Amino acid sequence: MPNGEYLRYVALGDSQTEGLGDGDDTVGLRGFADRFAEHLAAVNPSLRYANLAVRGRLAGQVRAEQLGPALALRPDLATVVAGVNDILRPRFDAAEVAGQLEEMFAALTASGAHVATVTFPDLGRLVPLARPVAPRIADLNDRIRAAAARHGVSVAETARPVAVTDPRMWTTDRLHASSVGHERIAAALAHAVGLPGSDDTWTHPLPQQVPGAGGSGLAAELRWAAAFLGPWLGRRLRGRSSGDGRTAKRPALLPFGPA
Repeated sequence: MPNGEYLRYVALGDSQTEGLGDGDDTVGLRGFADRFAEHLAAVNPSLRYANLAVRGRLAGQVRAEQLGPALALRPDLATVVAGVNDILRPRFDAAEVAGQLEEMFAALTASGAHVATVTFPDLGRLVPLARPVAPRIADLNDRIRAAAARHGVSVAETARPVAVTDPRMWTTDRLHASSVGHERIAAALAHAVGLPGSDDTWTHPLPQQVPGAGGSGLAAELRWAAAFLGPWLGRRLRGRSSGDGRTAKRPALLPFGPA
């Protein structure tokens, strides 16, 4: 879109796109998609924005549930961010997950939309217990880059900057971006699609901070596992998802503002 003046932005995805980690269900969730819409609206105040994301969704569920409604909204810009929930499952097929993403890339770009996506940081750099999934993340990122190149999709390389390993970029569950992290992702997307006024400052390290007393090492990892990994595994064993019974927070294209 000339000069970044997009008119209709639609976001597809899971909890990150919904905005978990940036606000809560009481005060409302913001998240990188809302923050990216803010960047877009600064260029074109006539922007209309829809967010179809639902937490807990696998890439195939995002395609099955959100692609059709997204196409019906006729976006000229869409973001597609999914796959982390697949990576964390016992059975993971990078080719299958990337295939689901590529189907969305293909359908949306064929409809005339400019599509943007992201790559994923190595969770093992944030959560030592998650180091075994590092090869899965690297494989999926490579496949995302290749699929994006085939369809002219813009890629925000949020996997690469050293800043992504700063704990302040993440919530205490270490799986969802914090408000600061969501802000950086939005800035990365703005840079990836070439919005006027965007640049690479999103890659810069955060200001130095005196280390806190949160603890590290085995004890800290065990506390994290008890608080977050255990409940997550419990839901998987029961066939449950954090998104059960939930619907999109902003299913219609509305003028940008609080949903």
